[in-house]
Amino acid sequence: MKLLKLSLRTRIFISMTILVLIASILIAAVTIYQYKEDAEEYHQGRLERKEQRIQIAINNVLKSTTYPVNEENITSIFRERGRIYQISEEHSLPVNIYDLSGQLLIKSEGNFIEDTIGKKLNPIIIDTLASLYDKRYLIKSEKNDEKFLSSYTYITDSRAKPLAILNLPYLEDDHLITRELLEFLKHLGQVYLLMLLVAVVLAYFLSRYITRSLKAISETIDQTRLDKRNKRIQIGDAGEEIHTLVNAYNSMIDELEESAVMLAKSEREAAWREMAKQVAHEIKNPLTPMRLTVQSFQRKFDPQDPDIHQKLQEYSDTLIQQIDTMSSIASAFSNFAQMPAQKNETLDVVKIVGLALDIFNEDYIIFPSEKEKIIAKFDRTQLIRVVTNLVKNGIQAIPEGQVPKIIVDVFLENDEVVIMVSDNGIGISEENKRKVFEPKFTTKTSGMGLGLGMVKNIVETYNGSITFTSQQEKGTVFKVKFPKEL
Repeated sequence: MKLLKLSLRTRIFISMTILVLIASILIAAVTIYQYKEDAEEYHQGRLERKEQRIQIAINNVLKSTTYPVNEENITSIFRERGRIYQISEEHSLPVNIYDLSGQLLIKSEGNFIEDTIGKKLNPIIIDTLASLYDKRYLIKSEKNDEKFLSSYTYITDSRAKPLAILNLPYLEDDHLITRELLEFLKHLGQVYLLMLLVAVVLAYFLSRYITRSLKAISETIDQTRLDKRNKRIQIGDAGEEIHTLVNAYNSMIDELEESAVMLAKSEREAAWREMAKQVAHEIKNPLTPMRLTVQSFQRKFDPQDPDIHQKLQEYSDTLIQQIDTMSSIASAFSNFAQMPAQKNETLDVVKIVGLALDIFNEDYIIFPSEKEKIIAKFDRTQLIRVVTNLVKNGIQAIPEGQVPKIIVDVFLENDEVVIMVSDNGIGISEENKRKVFEPKFTTKTSGMGLGLGMVKNIVETYNGSITFTSQQEKGTVFKVKFPKEL
């Protein structure tokens, strides 16, 4: 099904390439099969030649022996002066001699595996050997992951009377043939690699020629947009099917032209509605801490306090900062969704983060204010908005009945300023992780993700980044990074 989704040009290209690959694989498979057949014939022919030479050597032994040549003296004849061992060593092949009833009489030890022969032949072998015209029986076997050929023939006297059964076990050693096969496949692979490259180039140009008209139509369709005037397709020589497709596209373009104006109007109205929601949310962000600041001032106001003027100044500064932020947002709204102009101010990040946190006046917000200064370039108002958004989202993530804990930290990491805000809230589900930075145009003040889209835009404006890690029911850690110097 996935192949059907590819373009026609790609399918033609892939099909031709696969055709060459299949041909290469088939030829390689046939070659391997042929090599195995040749190896089989080679081993059988080699065993037959060795068997003929061993039969000549046995006949020479029978002619030169001093023992009477009969069934009873076979063992003595071949044991005399170790002749069976000489024959085996001379022809590099184990030799086993059985009597006509199948009982083992004598064998050459050599370096052959002892358990590959039996003390007595299977009666089937004896009967089959006797019934064959050429009196030669060949058996294939496999032991200990090694393949063997065993030939059975008669040892006869000068009058062709059978005296015993000669067994020659032959180990099929395919190492040489295997090396030759691998070498051949290597050269074959090089040839077919070259053929594959030629086929790829040929398939590319052939598919390009075949789909040239379709590509022109496809490119024109890809450029079709609702927000601009689209060109009609003009194509020369082409088949009937292509002309039908072109006519259908041109008719669609005419219909799009008629609906473009209505769609543009609808989009503008939707954009204004979304921007109004976003601005309402951004204005609401500083209103909540301002309300908390005023309430805290009411509770803690003491005219007799010797530090009352300093505290009053701090409360006033905090409120003024938030009012300035709302004023900037209100000014930006007139420019259709543009946030306050970015300024590259040289400031102490630690100090500004501390000022942003002062509006919350909550004991569970932990910030080590004794940290050293970290000087960087950032917009003061924007930095306060980033911190307050992250802290507020952390507070909203903590469920009722749970002891809240918000930790804010500022430090340097690889010449970058890092602001880290962690909470012990409900965390973010796997389903919602990819949606965290999407704009949430809502006035809801609980849950996760409010304002994080705007925070991300602000941070990225300063060539920074914002990431997070979260575990459900354990909490979330947001990490903001931006360079010290722009």
